[in-house]
Amino acid sequence: MSGWVRTMWRRATQAMVLTLAVAASTPALAGYAHFIMDANSGKVLDAEDADTLNHPASLTKMMTLYMVFEALHDGRLRWDQRIVMSANGARTTPTKLGLRQGETYTVREAVLGMIIKSANDVAEGIGDHLYGSEDKFAAAMTRKARQLGMSRTVFRNGSGLPDSQQVTTARDMARLGLALIRDFPQEYRLFSTQSFAFRGRTIRGHNNLMYRYKGMDGIKTGYTNASGFNLVSAVNDNGRRVIGVVLGGRTARARDAQMASLLDKAMPKAGTRAGAGLVAEAPSSPAPLFPTRLPRNNVPMPVVAQEVATTQPPRPASPAMAPVMSAPPAATVAPVRPIVAERYQPVPAAPVRSQPEQAPTQVASVSPSSASLGYAAPSKSDLAPPADLPFKTAAAPGWRVQLGATGNEGEAISLLGRAMDKLDGKFQNLTPYTETVHSGSSTLHRARFSGFSNQAAAQSACKLLSSAKFACQVVPAGG
Repeated sequence: MSGWVRTMWRRATQAMVLTLAVAASTPALAGYAHFIMDANSGKVLDAEDADTLNHPASLTKMMTLYMVFEALHDGRLRWDQRIVMSANGARTTPTKLGLRQGETYTVREAVLGMIIKSANDVAEGIGDHLYGSEDKFAAAMTRKARQLGMSRTVFRNGSGLPDSQQVTTARDMARLGLALIRDFPQEYRLFSTQSFAFRGRTIRGHNNLMYRYKGMDGIKTGYTNASGFNLVSAVNDNGRRVIGVVLGGRTARARDAQMASLLDKAMPKAGTRAGAGLVAEAPSSPAPLFPTRLPRNNVPMPVVAQEVATTQPPRPASPAMAPVMSAPPAATVAPVRPIVAERYQPVPAAPVRSQPEQAPTQVASVSPSSASLGYAAPSKSDLAPPADLPFKTAAAPGWRVQLGATGNEGEAISLLGRAMDKLDGKFQNLTPYTETVHSGSSTLHRARFSGFSNQAAAQSACKLLSSAKFACQVVPAGG
């Protein structure tokens, strides 16, 4: 083989290797998934790959809006309050309202901008205003997701812009849609808004299916290259309330057509009497896995007046949509093992639900065709952390901090997420991880942090966590 041929062969081989490496590092387009449920009863009407991880794209803004509505009700925000656009918000990519750093906007403009325009700048900006940074806001969003029963969702920003670690499932997005309807019925009406006036121009929405499907009153579209075309829809027709989620559509038109087809089949099956779907119970566990009912305050809605067109007049809630807030029957709730001290005996930070000493009973697997939405205890498969969640299962070298151990790895991950927010970026190279240990017939999952350079750093972290009511114990390397 001549030198020229060898050179060309080597270059071709190098190019092939480079191409394969780039392809391997590029996230695959999301797989298709859907989930259709009766919001009045919690019954699953149709599902396909409902617990498979996908990227939420702008469906993320549903949680951002939930956080904003919550802040409005507890007094941290007002509808007419002016907020200064942050640098982080101003530099986001479209779609956006186009606000520059230092410009101000009202909470009302931010809410309508997110709902109608899917504006990334105000989504990021209002999160920065509420929590000080994108990371802190994302951590708070993830904590809220756990409280709402969204066991497999991780948020990394408030806009839904691409992040490989920002993941959700069709089932979790249905839970979030239900929570918005249930917890903020007044604010939810804004999701039917078609357009609004913003500084001399009319901003129009692009949730085209909502404009033509009978009874549809929301709620959100989403798209990135990695997610495909996503949609969460809610229909309220003759007392029947159905929530649908489609993830990973190949085109907007195909996604809308699929949603319409699924809803057409599901609506006749939906009931008109409220049941488990709109029931919520505030759990006493420090690692909440079930949805909580927020206190309602009389917060005035923004004045939208003539600049806003809606698909139809706001509907009063039907009797079926106003259930008594009582807990589901006790028999439907499987016991969940609480976070326990295990080995290092840290003092519990807060009381946990009383549980029998024996290992929890086996949770039956959930069939999408017959299961309820999941306001009873989720199945073990629901709570098993997916492989690509941003929590490791192996420790980095050095001193460590242990928060406790639990029979459910999903609870351990939730505990780590809440603790990370309290540590507030004060420790570099900090790595949250879970460690599985077997004790007799029981399996426990330790919730730990590694990456501390010395014992003093680990003790400092423990002191900070203890002041925030976390149980905490310093663990030496290899311990």
